[in-house]
Amino acid sequence: MHLEENKEMYTIKFNFEQTGIAPTEFFDIQPGQSILEVALNNDIELHYNCGGVCACSTCQVYVDKGGCHLEKVSEREEDFIGMAENPKPTSRLSCQCLLNDEDGEVEVTIPDQRLIDE
Repeated sequence: MHLEENKEMYTIKFNFEQTGIAPTEFFDIQPGQSILEVALNNDIELHYNCGGVCACSTCQVYVDKGGCHLEKVSEREEDFIGMAENPKPTSRLSCQCLLNDEDGEVEVTIPDQRLIDE
């Protein structure tokens, strides 16, 4: 029995508010992962004090493009976004940004991690 390869893949682009860090793009990212997982698996510094369980706001990102490809915002996530540093209308918690079972492009900006209280 042959397992079919998942042809649904994403392109994820990370922009950075911190000066001196160039945008970076990753291809062939499988659905079902969170933006936090994609970042950490590709050595991108993104704080996540609660361990990625939606219990803080340190993994905040700004979704610039492709929000339709992410799981919808829960009430719990909205509550924590309200406590984030410099929240914007496009703020999401990267631990809650799960890639839907499809394909597409998602672009996020990571706030300056030097400004996050640890």
